[in-house]
Amino acid sequence: MATIAEARPEAKGMPYGIGQFGPISLLAIIVLTAIVAVGAYAYAQQLIEGEIVTGLGDVGTMGGTPWGIYIVLELYAVGIGFGAMLLLAITRIMGLSRLQPLARTLSLIAPAALLAGALSVIVDLGQPLRGIVNLALYARPMSPFFGTFTIGVVASLLATAVYLYLDTRRDAALLAARSRGWGGFLRLIAAGYKDTPAAQKRHQRTSLALAILLLVLGVTAASTSGFVFGIQLGRPGWYGALQGPAFLALAGVTATGMLIVVASILRRVLGGEKRLDLSVFAWLSNLVMVLSLTYLYFLVAELLTMSYEGQYHEARLAQALTTGTYAPLFWVSAGLLFIPFVIGAVQALTGRYSLFLIVLSGVLVNLAALGRRFLVVVPSLTTGTLLPYGPGSYSPTWVEYTVVLGLLALGTLLCVLFMKVLPIMEVPDKQ
Repeated sequence: MATIAEARPEAKGMPYGIGQFGPISLLAIIVLTAIVAVGAYAYAQQLIEGEIVTGLGDVGTMGGTPWGIYIVLELYAVGIGFGAMLLLAITRIMGLSRLQPLARTLSLIAPAALLAGALSVIVDLGQPLRGIVNLALYARPMSPFFGTFTIGVVASLLATAVYLYLDTRRDAALLAARSRGWGGFLRLIAAGYKDTPAAQKRHQRTSLALAILLLVLGVTAASTSGFVFGIQLGRPGWYGALQGPAFLALAGVTATGMLIVVASILRRVLGGEKRLDLSVFAWLSNLVMVLSLTYLYFLVAELLTMSYEGQYHEARLAQALTTGTYAPLFWVSAGLLFIPFVIGAVQALTGRYSLFLIVLSGVLVNLAALGRRFLVVVPSLTTGTLLPYGPGSYSPTWVEYTVVLGLLALGTLLCVLFMKVLPIMEVPDKQ
């Protein structure tokens, strides 16, 4: 294995485009920054005018919903984060060689997604500062709301950030010797790391311990997010034992789909055809196939329970989902999950894999996840309430859409900037 002393300063260029800002990368950074700025402006309008500029409202006589696409984004983003944590932990613990080139990518996706999810909760609050202060003063640890934000988001965000930092120290130390412009920054990140056998053993033990922690946190956090809905007896469509497992399954399929999309971009932009060959994508395609079928099973089981001899309020919600107001989104989301299963099954049975179809599956499951998160949050607040209120409605405003786009752009921007200062994949010894 190469040591720091063997990393030659005269080596030409840095791997994976580190420190290189070409026209495409500059354009991407400018566009993403502009979207973040517009999102910040929209959020400023919300802070100044109040949540009257959003489509949110109270349930009941107001006929609205207090949770909208901010919470939809939170569930979607943290689902990606939790799923990425689980994939990262399993890759490290089980030594999955197929996913090893993407371990660094997973450790970057997780904190970026969790940060976007945490911020989406904050922007949903009418007075975010008061909410943060009251969380510290009056938090109830026995509440799932406390668990999903502290354990599910904050603790997971810190754990993944620590894992990402420790995972990049060796590469930073190796590359510091060959870089003049970035040498000081890379040495700062390396923090005195020496690529000795003893240091490598310490890193292996530490990363394994962190991976076990990430596995426990990921399962707990994803399940707790489902329990927030599953234990609410007075809200039709939420109360049920399957919410925790269903949230966990959807987090896995969403994160796997996102990893496929990101890996395909890295393969194209960085020329990583050798390290990210078709076998890597085939493995991920098989995982998407299994997880999408698992979630579809939970979906059918939940719908059957609601509609067959269910209570009146549950039946009203089931009707709204399958044939009523939310039917188009419901069936489109289900179809977008079923298509990747069919694609994966056909490819697995024939042994012939298409990179285009695999990437398409990754895109489709993420679109389906957005639809499913919306259908989990909104219909139960507008339809089938236990009290004799009429059905409500929810129409997001430009402020909400813009803030959501800004948060998505922020997470993407952080990933792009990381790729320009540190390697997105582990640097092979020969480089």
